[in-house]
Amino acid sequence: MSENSPIEIDVQATSQLLQQHSSEEFLLLDCREPDEHQTCRIEGAKLIPMRSIPERLDELGPWKEQPLVVHCHHGSRSLRVVQFLRENGFPQARNMTGGIDIWSQEIDEAVARY
Repeated sequence: MSENSPIEIDVQATSQLLQQHSSEEFLLLDCREPDEHQTCRIEGAKLIPMRSIPERLDELGPWKEQPLVVHCHHGSRSLRVVQFLRENGFPQARNMTGGIDIWSQEIDEAVARY
């Protein structure tokens, strides 16, 4: 992917990335708060709350040149995180449109809605 890669990705394409790649090749980043993560989560996603991303940016280093998709509840916070990541050297960071709410409706109904 180039630096001009789309900033958003849908839940179906995100699900395919999760199925096709190892955790070393692809990161699904959950930027919600810990209490939201306790309510429901996508298997394989790494939780780093939005407010903690700047101080924990080094943890994301291994995925600097790899596909990285960020999600939140509906997609607003994750879009801000993606913009921050792109400004800080993560050209492939993308926002999962609709967030975990759409994921629970279209991909995995076992993921609780709130």
